[in-house]
Amino acid sequence: MQNKKGSLSIDSENMFPIIKKWLYSDHDIFIRELVSNGCDAITKLKKLDIMGEYTLPDDYKAEIQVKVDTEGKTISFTDTGLGMTEEEVDEYINQVAFSGATDFLEKYKDKTNEEQIIGHFGLGFYSAFMVADKVSIDTLSWKDGANAVHWESEGGVDYEMSDSDKSTVGTTITLYLSDDSLEFANEYRVREVITKYCSFMPVEIFLSKEGAEQEYETIDKEDLREDDVVVENIVEEAKTEERENENGEKEVVEVSPRKEKVKINKRPVSLSDTTPLWMKHPNDCTDEEYKEFYRNVFHDYKEPLFWIHLNMDYPFNLKGILYFPKVNTEYDNLEGVIKLYNNQVFIADNIKEVIPEFLMLLKGVIDCPDLPLNVSRSALQNDGFVKKISDYITKKVADKLSGMYKVDKENYEKYWDDISPFIKFGCLKDDKFREKMSEYIIFKDLDNKYITLPEYISEAEGDKEETEDTDNKENENAAEENTDSVENTDNEAEDGDGEEKEEEPAKVYYVTDMQQQSQYINMFKEQGMNAVILKDSIDQPFISQLEQGELKVKFVRIDADLSETMKDDADEETLKAQTETLTEVFRKALEKDNLEVKVEKLKNENISSMVTLSEETRRMQDMMKMYSAGGTGMDMFDGAETLVLNSANKLVQYILDNKDGEHVDLFCKQLYDLAMIANKPLSADAMTEFVARSNEIMMLLTK
Repeated sequence: MQNKKGSLSIDSENMFPIIKKWLYSDHDIFIRELVSNGCDAITKLKKLDIMGEYTLPDDYKAEIQVKVDTEGKTISFTDTGLGMTEEEVDEYINQVAFSGATDFLEKYKDKTNEEQIIGHFGLGFYSAFMVADKVSIDTLSWKDGANAVHWESEGGVDYEMSDSDKSTVGTTITLYLSDDSLEFANEYRVREVITKYCSFMPVEIFLSKEGAEQEYETIDKEDLREDDVVVENIVEEAKTEERENENGEKEVVEVSPRKEKVKINKRPVSLSDTTPLWMKHPNDCTDEEYKEFYRNVFHDYKEPLFWIHLNMDYPFNLKGILYFPKVNTEYDNLEGVIKLYNNQVFIADNIKEVIPEFLMLLKGVIDCPDLPLNVSRSALQNDGFVKKISDYITKKVADKLSGMYKVDKENYEKYWDDISPFIKFGCLKDDKFREKMSEYIIFKDLDNKYITLPEYISEAEGDKEETEDTDNKENENAAEENTDSVENTDNEAEDGDGEEKEEEPAKVYYVTDMQQQSQYINMFKEQGMNAVILKDSIDQPFISQLEQGELKVKFVRIDADLSETMKDDADEETLKAQTETLTEVFRKALEKDNLEVKVEKLKNENISSMVTLSEETRRMQDMMKMYSAGGTGMDMFDGAETLVLNSANKLVQYILDNKDGEHVDLFCKQLYDLAMIANKPLSADAMTEFVARSNEIMMLLTK
């Protein structure tokens, strides 16, 4: 052919500098693009062989060779694909943004399946100019009589084409790296990038270094392959040793037989797994394979709890594996890693358009050839189709969890503590997920058993009826009046104004800290009452959402108020008078003029003092903490708690009887701090005072 020179045909003025600098956010992505192009070329050649238009040689190997040359400051990519003719180089290389994949599919649209072709845009080749001052191509087409073509360009605008001495079908692309990109002439850096983007390409990828010393390995002779280069034959003679037999006689025993081995040039190891686990049918995968894949891909050596294998061909092609890892709920950031692939080519981690936000807590891989990628293959076009994929993934996860609840409830409960933050987050973020999971939300109760909200409500109502029956036996007349009153209230459809009365929500008591709230928990248990445990930070917004759902419930922390079942009968006037007296005494002793004090007669005489804080105030406090980080915005809630004193307790009775006594102030402060300790940790100063005061009280006991 005649030497040919020209300028690249670019549709828009000054487009190429934009492509070179801004098309790809990460410059290392050129390796992915050039390897993907080589993979496409091999896939096309195999298609031609299947269609009978080309016959692959008997010794054909589908592979991509990547070679770095540190001294020469180059990196090259050689594929065994279909190559290009001079006309095709003109068409696919000299005209920017003309996609060879698109043209191939159009030409053979009746004979091939487009899902097997990675490339779509024709711009991947030009990513090479992000790191190279000069790029050359040597290519030989599969077509009979085709001549090899050499193409090169400096700067990516002007090019030269001439004959090449390439003798095998395929393409070699060589990049002469710019000074600021010499990192890509380093074998370890390139290995890192290939591992990142190309670990699961459908074609074997080999990396080598120019001028590297030959490495060797020794294998059994019977394992020798035709393509192995033998350096040396090795014979290991049989090994024997003298042993004593059953009769006490010594004899020579062979402990290792004679072996014939060969020393060969070390076999190259592919950097890509051409048949990743997610491409297999779930029935063909073992538990150990799933766990090994998880360890290798995510470098997490804690075993996942369980996993979901996605395998869908219609209405779109999607495969993948989602793992439920064991999460550490002590930290707010529970983000996992979901790797997105397109035809086994890595695109990016955690692309929010495809992966529902709540699924970001998981780890996994999703491969969808149908994704409408933009030209850089690293982001998605705005497409309603993507939403369908996202909805499908959500549905499959919900189906897996609900199915586990129905057929494997034991394991569902076993995993609940680990997966509950994920499920609750999903309910908060995704309406469809919440609808599907609403019947399968469970809670751990005070007996370490798991129950649903309807079960808790039913149990609480049963306990209430049982208590009412007991009260009836103790005081039949009073109970009759009370029952009539309750029945009248329950059966009334309208109030005095003729308006329909709103149904009262069922109370669901909950605990946030088993240790801190142990006093309240013991009181609950003494009265046969139950509560659910909500100890994660996500629980507060979650219960607010549940309160707005169809099931009418109101969540109340167990220290928000005292249940009537915990109180003993007492004269209201007496309690009122005692409250007034003790309010004055405690306010004076504690120097808290706004302290709210309430006297109740509790069934448990050993309890002297408690602190309650209304649910509404506590939630407001939590919200203020969130927005003001516990700053000045919290001052408005100081003293919002109520100090509850038990009139049946001897210490409280002593203060009532000796309100002007010498040590009453000391006892008041101690009772207040004891109540606070059972509610929340004391501040540093308050704790110091409490310890000193405790020592002072013990000294009084010694006198």
